[in-house]
Amino acid sequence: MTALRPSTILRRHERRFRSAGPLAYRQQCALCRLRHEELLDAAHIVPDRDPLGEPTVSNGLSLCKLHHAAFDRHFIGIRPDYVVEVRGDVLEEEDGPMLLHGLKGMHRTRIQLPRKAIERPDAALLKRRYAEFRSVA
Repeated sequence: MTALRPSTILRRHERRFRSAGPLAYRQQCALCRLRHEELLDAAHIVPDRDPLGEPTVSNGLSLCKLHHAAFDRHFIGIRPDYVVEVRGDVLEEEDGPMLLHGLKGMHRTRIQLPRKAIERPDAALLKRRYAEFRSVA
C-alpha cells in the first residue's frame, strides 16, 4: 500500500476549500462583487503552510484575481470588523482607472459576507492577518 504524502492530503482538502469558498460568497468577490466564476479564487486568510491555516471557509475569502493578489501582497488588509484598508503608499499613488477603482475605491468599504454566520471570516484570523498588513503598511 502506498502512503499518501502530506501534500497529496492537502490537495484533497484544497479542492474542497477552493469550491466551498466562492459558494459561501454567492459566487462573487467579497470586495468588488465580480461574479465571473473563472476570475474568482478562494483566498486563505492565514496561509495553509501555517499551523492555523486550515482549509475551512472561515479561513478564506472569495476574491477576484486582482483582490486576491493585492490581499496576499498586503496592498489591502481586512480588519476584524470586515472593513477594507488600502496601504497608504497605494492610496497616494497616481495611476490609471484600475488603481483608482479596483484598489483605492475599496478603501474603508465593508466586504460582502456569507449569509451563514459559521462561514464568515474568523475574526481572530483576520486580526492576525491585519496585524501583518499593518506591519507592512
